[in-house]
Formats: sequence, C-alpha cells, structure tokens
Amino acid sequence: MAEILSMKNLTAEHIMGTAVVQIGTIWELIKTPLIVPILQFAVFLCLAMTVMLFIERVYMGVVIVLVKLFWKRPGERYKWQPIRKDVEIGNLAFPNVLVQIPMFNEKEVYKISIGAACSLSWPADRLVVQVLDDSTDHTVKEMIEKECQRWASKGVNIRYQIRSTRVGYKAGALKDGLTHDYVKDCKYVTIFDADFRPEPDFLQRAIPFLEFNPEIALVQARWRFVNSNECLLTRMQEMSLDYHFTVEQEVGSATHAFFGFNGTGGVWRIAAINEAGGWKDRTTVEDMDLAVRAGLQGWKFLYLGDLQVKSELPSTFKAFRFQQHRWSCGPANLFRKMVLEIIRTKKVTVWKKLYVIYSFFLVRKIIAHMVTFFFFCVVLPLSILIPEVEVPAWGAIYIPCIITTLNSVGTPRSIHLLFYWILFENVMSFHRTKAAIIGLFDAKRSNEWVVTEKLGDSIKNKKPNLKSKPAPKTFRFNFGDRIHLTELGFAGFLFLIGCYDFMYGKHQYFIYIFLQVIAFLIVGVGYVGTVVPGS
Repeated sequence: MAEILSMKNLTAEHIMGTAVVQIGTIWELIKTPLIVPILQFAVFLCLAMTVMLFIERVYMGVVIVLVKLFWKRPGERYKWQPIRKDVEIGNLAFPNVLVQIPMFNEKEVYKISIGAACSLSWPADRLVVQVLDDSTDHTVKEMIEKECQRWASKGVNIRYQIRSTRVGYKAGALKDGLTHDYVKDCKYVTIFDADFRPEPDFLQRAIPFLEFNPEIALVQARWRFVNSNECLLTRMQEMSLDYHFTVEQEVGSATHAFFGFNGTGGVWRIAAINEAGGWKDRTTVEDMDLAVRAGLQGWKFLYLGDLQVKSELPSTFKAFRFQQHRWSCGPANLFRKMVLEIIRTKKVTVWKKLYVIYSFFLVRKIIAHMVTFFFFCVVLPLSILIPEVEVPAWGAIYIPCIITTLNSVGTPRSIHLLFYWILFENVMSFHRTKAAIIGLFDAKRSNEWVVTEKLGDSIKNKKPNLKSKPAPKTFRFNFGDRIHLTELGFAGFLFLIGCYDFMYGKHQYFIYIFLQVIAFLIVGVGYVGTVVPGS
C-alpha cells in the first residue's frame, strides 16, 4: 500500500514538474519573438507620450511665468469701468442679467446657492434668479420651492422652474431655462451649481468686461473650495484643480482667449450661446461642448483669477469617482465628435485650431491620463519581469519628476503631500483612462450622467446629542461601495512585481512599486475620503 501511495506522489510530482518545464519552454519560445517586441513598442509609445506631456507642461510653465511678469492684467488688456446708476435713466444703465441655478435633489446645499444668488449686489429690477429644479424627490422639491417663495417675498425676482422630464440633464435644464418669455430681455446669463456661493460683488466685477468688450463671450471665475481641508481626498483634488485654474486656464485665456468653460461660476453673453447653437446634450461635458463651439465662431473668453467663487469638493470616493468618469469620458467623446468640425472651420486661425486639437484635447484630456496609467502601472512594472526591455532613466524618473514639480505650483501649501498625490493620481489614472477610452469609442457608458453628491454642512450638523441616550450602534458595510476589486487586483499584481524586483531586479524600482501597492490597497478597501454616517 505504501509503495502504491509513493508511486502516486512521484507521479504527481513528475506531472507538476513536467508542466512547469513545458510552461517555461513555451514562455522562452514566445518571449523573444513576440513578448519583447510588443513590450518594447509599448515602452517607445509611453516615452513618446511622456515627452509630449513634458513639452506641454514646460510650455505652459514658461507662458505662465511670462504672463505673471510681463502680461498686462485683464483690466488693462480689455476695457473695464464700473457700471453705475445713471442720473437720467437710473437702473437702465445696468444690463439685464439672468442667474441660473440648476438643481437635482440638492437637499444639503440648496439654501446656500439660492441665498448667495439672491444677495448679489445688482439692481433688483435688472436681475432674474432662475432655479431650474429637476429633483425627483418631492420633499426636496417642496423645500426648494418654499425657499424661492421666501426670497420672492423679500422683493427678489426669483423664478422656480420645473420640467416634466430630465431630458438632456443639466444641458436640457439650462436650454429650457432660456426659452421663457421673461428671459428675452436678458443680455447675460450667470450659471452657478447648487454648491456655489458667489460674493455679492461678483456681477459688478465680471459684467463690465462683457459690457464694454463686445468680442468677449465668457468671463470665467476661479473656484475656491470651502472643504479642501476636510480630508486627504479633498486635498488631492485641490492640488489638481488649482493647477487647472492657475496654469491651464490662465495660459489659455492669455494666449488664445480660449479655454473650456467649467460649467459654473461663469458669465455668458446670451447672443454667443445662441450663435454657437445653444446647449447640447450629446456628451456629459455640455459646458466644454458649448465653449468649443463658441470658440470656433471667433468669440473670446476671459479668465479672472482674482474673481473667486466658493464651492464644495466631493468628499466621498464614490462621488469623486463618478465625477472623474464624467470629466474624463466627456472630453474624449467630444473630441471624437468635433475634431473634423474643428479642422474644417475657417473662422479661427490655424494656430488656434492646432491649440484646441493638440494641446487642449489630445495632450491634456487623453494622453495625460493614458500615459500615467499604462507607463507607471503596467509597462514599467512588466519591464522588470523582462530584462531584455530597457526603460531609460530619463523617461522613468527624471521627466516625470519635472512634470510633477510643475504640477505642484498651483497649491504651494500642499507641496509636502506631493509624493502621495503622485501615487493617488496613478490610482485614479486607471479610471480616467478607462473613461477616456469609453468616450473615444462612444461605448455604452459614454453618456452616463451621475450628479455629484454634495454634503454641505450635513456631516458637521450630525453631532451626537450628549444629553440624550446614544442609540445602539449598528454595523453597516456596503461591500459594493467600500471594496474595489480592480484596485485590489492591481495591488496584488504590483506586489508580486515588487517582490520579484527586490530579489532579482537591478534598478530598485521596488521602492516605488511597494508604495504604489499601498496606494492601490488604501483605495481598494475604501479607506479614502469621508465616510457618511449610515451609508
């Protein structure tokens, strides 16, 4: 009997050993003629994209320095003077302005935006506040309508508008809002999302640029974030968005008078909206769509860095991930639908068309996501397993460090978080790359629209009452929202690569790889952002 068992064990070991030998043989047969060339091409492609991104970042860095040192300020480049009440015609000296506030079940923040809009220092008879409520929660709808009635009783010209369906989502609501009779006398429209709170002098500072410069279609303000210190997730977002405003939009405004409208915190000339074809819902970035079409008509845009509007960053990872999908998928999808139109237009210069196609869309909206993910999370780790493929240090280390340093100029106060920001951006690059590919191929989720959840002061207000008896604690764990298998899978993959590099590698990339494993693991178990009580 013992001999039989021994023979079985020997047979099993022999079979396993033979299988390993066969796999090794097959691997050696296909590695040199197939795997190595494919990976070498991937390295070359990633290096090319890295160089493109590097040149773009250096270009914008040089321009922003020149803008700050030598460019004239907006008030000097364009005509600007305060609009005042005229002795003879009174408030007629002020143009009619429409303020649109699109809403969707904004239970936590609706009072903030409505109150801020109704407190704008502009003549009451020359201002219309329009609340575009697409809420599906009837309780929330009643609350918003009562808030509008409360401000109307104070003499504010506020209109509460609802639609029977949410066709077109935000774009559909904004488009429908412009069709009402009381809007026909309005010359400009200001758009504020439900969590935005402009200062009272917002219109007084922005409108004169439009009023005295008929070639300007849009004045965009900078966003400031009231909850940037809430958690590490909001700090990471602040770093990315500050670069977008401080550098990207400033450079676009100064050099080509063009940039992408941010969807809120801006003032549009209604005539420019109409000439560009109005709001369209063909992508999830209706704001960028309108901006590109208006830019192709020859209209100019102006970014005002010192005109700031307070807003809220998504502090839960679920809300942030949905937002990033929309912000990454939408531009890629819009590029697919508009690239030929941009090439064919004759109303703008060749340089402006090149800037929109190459710099605005291709490098910033597509390549920036893809090179981050494929190079640092896939190609570079795989090159460790195949030593025949060499990744030069200038592409793997030096250029990425310079790009990262240039990205940090927008938020100097967070420079100590720079290394963690890199790791977190690498994790998010997977979602952005996937979204960009979906948009480029106009796939199933290309028109997915999920409204970014705003918490307002709901977390602050949910403090325990010390006098009352605490309720028994219940454990709730939403597996789908807290556990992300893709991130955990990448953490496992990179961990194995890191172990291999530690034992057999020659470049010591394992230091970076193990840190990246931690970042993927943190996101994978949902330990990022604010956790809402009871969720």
